[in-house]
Amino acid sequence: MIFKVHWIINGLAEIEAESKEEAEIKMKESLEDYVKNSDQLMDKFIAQTIQGTALQPGTDDKKTNKKDEKNKKPNDDESNKKT
Repeated sequence: MIFKVHWIINGLAEIEAESKEEAEIKMKESLEDYVKNSDQLMDKFIAQTIQGTALQPGTDDKKTNKKDEKNKKPNDDESNKKT
């Protein structure tokens, strides 16, 4: 028996941009390029739509970011770089 399955991938990225619209365009273009160049996403999973909206960090996000910065180890930036 064959079933049709609708699927959604949810994510969150931080994009440097001058405006909400610019951030959305940057993310959309990046994702579209990735999906179009993935045979598996195009042919097996039949990706059809990319949708998203940009938001500025709320007060809870800002508190979390400050807390993260305080807990950050001095070498965290270096250890996260790809070689």
